Amino acid sequence: MTPSYSSRLDPAARDVCARLQQAGGKAYLVGGCVRDLALGITPKDYDIEVYDLAMDKLQSTLAEMGRCQQVGRSFGVIKLWTGEHEIDVSLPRMEKKTSAGHKGFDVSFDPNMTPQAASGRRDFSINAMMFDPLTDELLDFHAGMIDLDQKVLRHISPAFAEDPLRVLRGMQFAARFRLVLHDETAWLCRHLLGEAGSLAVERIWAEWRKWAGGQSPSFGLRVLQESGWISLYPELAAMMGCVQQPDWHPEGDVWVHTLQTVDVAAEITRRYDWRGERRHLLVFAALVHDIGKPVTTFVDEVGCVRSPGHSTDGIKVAAAFLSRIGAPGAYGQMLTPLIKEHMTHMHGEPTERAVRRLAHRLEPSDIEMWEALTEADASGRSPNPPARPALAWFSRAREQDAHQGKPAAIVNGRMLMGLGMQPGPDMGRVIHEAYEAQLDGRIVNEQQARKWCEDKLGI
Repeated sequence: MTPSYSSRLDPAARDVCARLQQAGGKAYLVGGCVRDLALGITPKDYDIEVYDLAMDKLQSTLAEMGRCQQVGRSFGVIKLWTGEHEIDVSLPRMEKKTSAGHKGFDVSFDPNMTPQAASGRRDFSINAMMFDPLTDELLDFHAGMIDLDQKVLRHISPAFAEDPLRVLRGMQFAARFRLVLHDETAWLCRHLLGEAGSLAVERIWAEWRKWAGGQSPSFGLRVLQESGWISLYPELAAMMGCVQQPDWHPEGDVWVHTLQTVDVAAEITRRYDWRGERRHLLVFAALVHDIGKPVTTFVDEVGCVRSPGHSTDGIKVAAAFLSRIGAPGAYGQMLTPLIKEHMTHMHGEPTERAVRRLAHRLEPSDIEMWEALTEADASGRSPNPPARPALAWFSRAREQDAHQGKPAAIVNGRMLMGLGMQPGPDMGRVIHEAYEAQLDGRIVNEQQARKWCEDKLGI
């Protein structure tokens, strides 16, 4: 085992393997944790596959180590909680295709299977490696290490074509690890198109969400393109071949621009150390910011490419795409103002009033996210150099503490009740008018707010 394996291997995972061996079994780390160790990444989760041990003996042994619970009975997985760790432990299993779709399998377990036979049911070679932390032995029956070194995403066997979810898994693996789809794997993916409709939207969204967390999302989009699965997302497919004005977009069509933009967006999230939903939102914003261009683009009488209104028209197109991939409603709410406003910096100066108004229109998103999107948009035009065309807007917003949300209302119900006004519709209207005055700069502090209210109420 290399030093990078040793330094990143959780001692708890090794201890579990040792205890299972004492009980008469043979335990291997399998799947993504082995892949991550090989890449020098500290695994977040550990999966252990146990050989030569019956299920009842496996359960009793794990119960001695911590709290455990069998989950997904048909898959024979036992979750073990030991200290702060959660580890999935399972027996080797065989899967027989019985019907169409992701769930159409008959699953059986055989602790006497060989590791080589068991590894053959996995999807990609990079996920089929097995590691014994007690002997430092790496079992790599399908050349996963070679594929990792060559950055190739390759299926293990023709059985890959039995599960359509594997295509979307390939999409997010490619995005996370900068992998290129093997030609034969792409061929199998194309033959799975007919079963795509069997996938539950929740599973589709889970893979797209992982895609948005990848270091280079464009690699995942290329998997969709090369596998033919881009046809399932007509809103994205329409970008291919949608021309742009070369003066502004020397990189090529809208699809090429989008590939570059999502990768820049991912880089920006790393610079800001954005994680979780905020990271995903920026990458999705980069994906859909120009999604309205295919329905608005034309070449005018002098040969210029124009896309009038694509920011506004893109809202409905993006909503259709987000619904198709099962994105939560909150994503649409956040992305809508970002799409609509992604060109605002080109049509005005960042006055204090303009910045406040923009912060208000961007809700529930914010100017910080918006400026990051404008940077990704402007920088996704290689060979043109990177650019931050809305940086002045962001700087002005920070000065006003409006970069991470709209300005807080100075006039509120408490102030108005203190002036003798009773709660009700009239109070709501006054609060709204006061906020408009605040956005315009006619109210800038509490003293001015009270004077404005007194004049409004005739006090």
